[in-house]
Amino acid sequence: MSVGTDNLDMMPVIANLKDFDSKSGNWLERLVFNHRGLTILLCAIVTVVLGYFLATKFVLNASFEKMIPQGHPYIKNYLDNREQLSGLGNALRVVVENTDGDIYDPKYLATLKQISDDLILTPGVDRAWVKSLWTPSVRWLEVTEEGWQGGPVMSEKYDGTAKGVEHLRVNIARSGVAQNLVASNHKSSMIFVPLLEKDPKTSAPLDYRALSHALEKDIRAKYEKDSVKIHIIGFAKLVGDLMDGLMQMITYFGAAALIAIGIIFLYTRCVRSTLLVVSCSIVAVLWQLGLVSVLGYEIDPFSVLVPFLVFAIGVSHGAQKMNGIMQDVGRGTHRLVAARYTFRRLFLAGLTALLADAVGFAVLMVIDIPVIQDLAISASIGVAVLIFTNLLLLPVLLSYVGVSPKAAERSMRVENEEFQGKGFSRMWSFLDRFTERRWALPAVVLAFAVGGIGFAESLKIKVGDLDPGAPELRADSRYNRDNAFITENYALSSDQFAVIVKTPRDACLSYETLVEADRLGWHLRQVPGVQTTVSLADTVGLAISGTYDGSSKWNTISRNQQTINFAGDRTLTDNPDLANRDCSVMPVIAYLTDHKAETLERVVKAAETFASTHNTKDRQFLLAAGSSGIEAATNVVVKDASRTMLFYVYAAVIALCFVTFRSWRAVLVAVIPLVMTSILCEVLMIHLGMGIKVATLPVIALGVGIGVDYALYLLSVQLAYQRKGMSLTDAYRKSVQFTGRIVGLVGLTLGAGVVTWAWSPIKFQADMGILLTFMFVLNMLGALILIPALSYFLLNPKPAIKPVLAKNPARSFA
Repeated sequence: MSVGTDNLDMMPVIANLKDFDSKSGNWLERLVFNHRGLTILLCAIVTVVLGYFLATKFVLNASFEKMIPQGHPYIKNYLDNREQLSGLGNALRVVVENTDGDIYDPKYLATLKQISDDLILTPGVDRAWVKSLWTPSVRWLEVTEEGWQGGPVMSEKYDGTAKGVEHLRVNIARSGVAQNLVASNHKSSMIFVPLLEKDPKTSAPLDYRALSHALEKDIRAKYEKDSVKIHIIGFAKLVGDLMDGLMQMITYFGAAALIAIGIIFLYTRCVRSTLLVVSCSIVAVLWQLGLVSVLGYEIDPFSVLVPFLVFAIGVSHGAQKMNGIMQDVGRGTHRLVAARYTFRRLFLAGLTALLADAVGFAVLMVIDIPVIQDLAISASIGVAVLIFTNLLLLPVLLSYVGVSPKAAERSMRVENEEFQGKGFSRMWSFLDRFTERRWALPAVVLAFAVGGIGFAESLKIKVGDLDPGAPELRADSRYNRDNAFITENYALSSDQFAVIVKTPRDACLSYETLVEADRLGWHLRQVPGVQTTVSLADTVGLAISGTYDGSSKWNTISRNQQTINFAGDRTLTDNPDLANRDCSVMPVIAYLTDHKAETLERVVKAAETFASTHNTKDRQFLLAAGSSGIEAATNVVVKDASRTMLFYVYAAVIALCFVTFRSWRAVLVAVIPLVMTSILCEVLMIHLGMGIKVATLPVIALGVGIGVDYALYLLSVQLAYQRKGMSLTDAYRKSVQFTGRIVGLVGLTLGAGVVTWAWSPIKFQADMGILLTFMFVLNMLGALILIPALSYFLLNPKPAIKPVLAKNPARSFA
């Protein structure tokens, strides 16, 4: 392959097709270009078929189970016991506020009953475990002179009169469960709504977007009026809001497309070829989404970003093809011959670049979180289709359409002006200076100094969420405002960390088990960030105290098993979620002040330490359930995977670079700028208040995989010239003249494709857009400045490079 320059194996100018040998080129070129009509027809058929599947099978949804690392021991413990732990997994909390009074207003209570009934009948709700002031499962219990008395907090005889309301007030005061459902200022009450993962009728996964819309339409819009205000939080509502935000991302996709069209048109000044490049990239997105739909994958809030990346990568590679054809057409070559020349020059190198891109996606498979693995598969499919749409289909289409004569003439004029020291030549001359010692040395020293300081700073990066509420959404979102209201007004937070106590059947009420559970509760309460703990041991102690006139000295766990059994039976009657029916599984629940990484780390360490010293054959303390328990396991997986992922992505990129350059020195020149960018990306995350989590973990891998393209562009051409005997300065000058504009164009195009995400209502998408834009642009600048500077020390004057490309010294990008 040639790079398409006059000085580097430029192919002959052929203006008449009769003078061109159609049998020339390799077998793939002959197969594609000697059957151009068939190639286009096959691609058109595939586009129609995949478009049909996209229209009929496309699903936009999310799954609670896919968001958690199912292979982690904590999650396995939760999944094995979740049927016995209803309410400690996927649940909603709906708070109904009375803005003009308190909850003891009969009108408010009537509205609360209607809301509670509607929620119970909502599809996807685990009805048996719903709790509100109106559900019979919320009970009160007390000991009187006549013995034990109890009943539902909302009496069957409630009639809305002042007497009935006062009776409710008393029942709430003597029910611990009811108190947890009432705000500290008694101006709102909570409805706890556990969810099923699958529809019991169809066995289909729960549609979170439909559920979220039902909550908005049938609950919030219906009842939020006058003095009633509704606050809703929970994973399902969060995902529903994310889904609604994704629909807005379509506008950002359009903006990205317009920006890409503008950048390419400003470079080419050719309408037809610009539209063709963008159209082929859109076709690639259609193929990718169609194949994902055929394979049965759902598009979720994370994988929805993949089409944006596929589009941006497709446009950047398409620009390379268009540039090569434009140069040859400008020299007088027929458009079909120019397309075949460009195919010869760029197919193998383009394929290598796409493989490097694929590596950045494929390594995400090492992360044991299904939603990230689905993203990796979806992105790998997207890169695979680019081989067909942008490396094969686009050159064929350009062989028919070509480029406008004015655009081709302008391209040659700009190139000639640069050779004469005009136009961009000043910029290229500036970059040439980094091949000299007086510029190369300060550049390398400064880069390593910044990298060293950045590495020291990057060690401070945290794993997990760093902000309260739902960091996936912006702080001023309705969801986070609702979360802030509930956190402020309710004593027990929604951040639950549960340790599962597992015993033989009917052994959860044994004296030894209850004492150990009580000790665990005390142990966890000493950890900063734990508000309080709740377990069967606490309620049994209170029940025993009640049998002795409520004396606090009897608020303990009796050694008499019959007393324990009696108190336990009374307790579980009113609090059935404190143990399962077999009395073999019970949770010790810690309510946390927040779910920040540091808080979870402290709680996990304390729980693990206790479990390691108190586990026995018949009694095990298993971590972990509850929203914070699941998040703690996710943080552990993300922390372990972050370095493993980087190791794999750099190992793969190094291998690809070595295959391409056949020189360890050249590999270092290509990889060092990538390492610097990765380090500085983590520093940027620290200063922007981002932690390493499910949303940000893929960014660094993608940035490395895609960023190495710049080195492939520049170094391939530079080494080809050096193998012809040129000095480093001359080789770099020529390579940057012919590829510098393309490198800049690619950097701007990739950046433009993702920078629009920064305005997304979904914060993690905005974060990803900022980080990817930073990595794309910095990798581009690093390639243009550090590659010549590092080449001075590693590839000059006699680089240890085997002449593997001697027969074809221009095996590189244009």
